Amino acid sequence: MSSLLPPTWHPALGAVLVAAVVAYAVITSRPGFRVTTAERVRFAGGLVVLWVACGWPLGDLAAHVSLTATVLQRLLVMLAAAPLLVASVPVAVVAWCTRPPAIDRVARAVSHPAVAILVVTVLGTMTLVPSVVTWGSSSSAAGALVVAVTLFVGVVLWLPVLGRAPATRRLSDVAKGAYCMAASLVVTSLSFVWIFSRHVLYPSFSHQHAIVAMSPIVDQQLAGYVSKFGAYLPLWTVAFVYFARSGDRGEDDGGTLRWVDVQRELERADRRAREGGAAVPDVPTD
Repeated sequence: MSSLLPPTWHPALGAVLVAAVVAYAVITSRPGFRVTTAERVRFAGGLVVLWVACGWPLGDLAAHVSLTATVLQRLLVMLAAAPLLVASVPVAVVAWCTRPPAIDRVARAVSHPAVAILVVTVLGTMTLVPSVVTWGSSSSAAGALVVAVTLFVGVVLWLPVLGRAPATRRLSDVAKGAYCMAASLVVTSLSFVWIFSRHVLYPSFSHQHAIVAMSPIVDQQLAGYVSKFGAYLPLWTVAFVYFARSGDRGEDDGGTLRWVDVQRELERADRRAREGGAAVPDVPTD
């Protein structure tokens, strides 16, 4: 494979990751945005996963050679990189980033489990339909955009579980476990189509036999199995951890109330009052 798929350094990917490191360091150095060692480790882990998923060889295989590699790349981005990156951002930083009303509304909406499932199903499926996969392989910019959308889908997927957005619905451990099991069914909704199809659905991957020693139809069927088991294993594991933790704790209410939650609710009430024309005192935002 090395002679047919030579190593590629992907300088643009390296530049994006370095820029992310610089931005993270600058933002978390501000007063009030304290970051823990565990959060730094998660951030570094998320960037490493992105490099593995998008760099050589997996990124090149996913872009031009194999649907199975494409599925594996998507799973790494959604189920590993996304939760690590979301969990690496301090809650105070999330509150600061989501303070603009439009962003706050979006964050509040997608933090609801039903909305998150809908977004993951629709956008996640769109990134894997044949026309989008073919378009993504047409240029580096197109491929990067598809990966960026996949990362956004992963962030939406984990928001209801991680509860980082302020003043959004906080799920109990039982609800988190049930949500993870439901999410595992929709992460790769095209898998059964790939498994049972008797025709090649991805013409951009029709000449990969010389590189991966696999016919296009076998690659397509393997992608279906990888997508299912690759989603079931991590999400069901997380679900069972939450179920077990709930059993140890007894009934839980989804966590204690945080100051950022109270502050965000006051900001929303202030906006509603201003939009309604009532005179209200300013709410401190520091």
